[in-house]
Amino acid sequence: MLLKTFGWSFAITVVGLVVAGVLWGWQGLAIVGILSILEISLSFDNAVINAGILRKMNAFWQKIFLTVGILIAVFGMRLVFPVVIVAITAKLGPIEAVKLAINDKAHYQELVTSAHPAIAAFGGMFLLMIFLDFIFEERDYKWLSWIEKPMAKMGKLDMLSVIIALVVLLVSAMTLATDVAHGGGDKTATVLLAGVAGLITYLVVGGISGYFEGKLEEDDEDDEDDEENEAGAGAPVANGAGSAVGLAGKAAFFMFLYLEVIDASFSFDGVIGAFAITNDIFMMALGLGIGAMYIRSLTVFLVRKGTLDDYVYLEHGAHYAIGALAVILLITIRYEVSEVVTGLIGIVLIGLSFASSVVRNRREGKPGDTSGTKAEVTSGV
Repeated sequence: MLLKTFGWSFAITVVGLVVAGVLWGWQGLAIVGILSILEISLSFDNAVINAGILRKMNAFWQKIFLTVGILIAVFGMRLVFPVVIVAITAKLGPIEAVKLAINDKAHYQELVTSAHPAIAAFGGMFLLMIFLDFIFEERDYKWLSWIEKPMAKMGKLDMLSVIIALVVLLVSAMTLATDVAHGGGDKTATVLLAGVAGLITYLVVGGISGYFEGKLEEDDEDDEDDEENEAGAGAPVANGAGSAVGLAGKAAFFMFLYLEVIDASFSFDGVIGAFAITNDIFMMALGLGIGAMYIRSLTVFLVRKGTLDDYVYLEHGAHYAIGALAVILLITIRYEVSEVVTGLIGIVLIGLSFASSVVRNRREGKPGDTSGTKAEVTSGV
């Protein structure tokens, strides 16, 4: 199963490293390898979040996520996105921006770096909303109960997460966006605008996908009630199209968009951090793309193994890592934060949540929590 799940990632790694060696020699091969490791370490928590969403979707949309989704992740976010940022920032046409990226790499890097406050504000607010909506929701399982119990009670207040996010954005703009990068100018208006855009994007995409998901689940419950009435109480009922593991249609489409925006938000720090290693956009796209492939494979592995059902605190750890990443992104509006710190925080939090899950399972005398229905991914994915 391991080879089946990670087979494409292994193959693309070999091909990618060979291409890097042929085009750029041993130095290029080493840079691509380092970028791949950087992407994996920074986005491990992304895989856990993706798995929690992907297990709700049917086989068709899972395949879309692994095919079209990976094209968007590799070529869209790791290659096209930095060029688009330069084109907008420098008010250049797309062709001129590409020429600049190829012929004047130093100036290209400078333009991308100057756009970082806006990128960090957008991504930081989007990820912060994911964390806040998670922490304010009443959940069956609580990892850090001393935090999560009072937060769940506070979450009963309408729009609390939006209010807190806006306060955080305002404080960040007023304190971190002034005198950016020690003399880089006042970016207060830019940060406010980008942060509000990130918040609106989350509310629109997440709200629409949540609406259709809820509607399909209601329809599915009605169908199950009808079947039970016909077959008699206690008769087995098959999962419908709107079941928790088979969302399709509009609900799955908007969930797919939601996944892609999440992936984009996670990739911001990786793309910006990659400039500390190289300013060659093709090396960057190849290295980060290989890493993105492993994140996709890891997502599928977690769904197929039912890992999130067996280790119930993993999602908690991933969401705390998201909260930490959101704060780090906002801090980087003004201050530099090492990618090593960012990656280690996520890995440590997920590792601790996994260890807590293992302790819980042993205490209850079972290898994994099987109280919920494990999500299944068809062998065709």
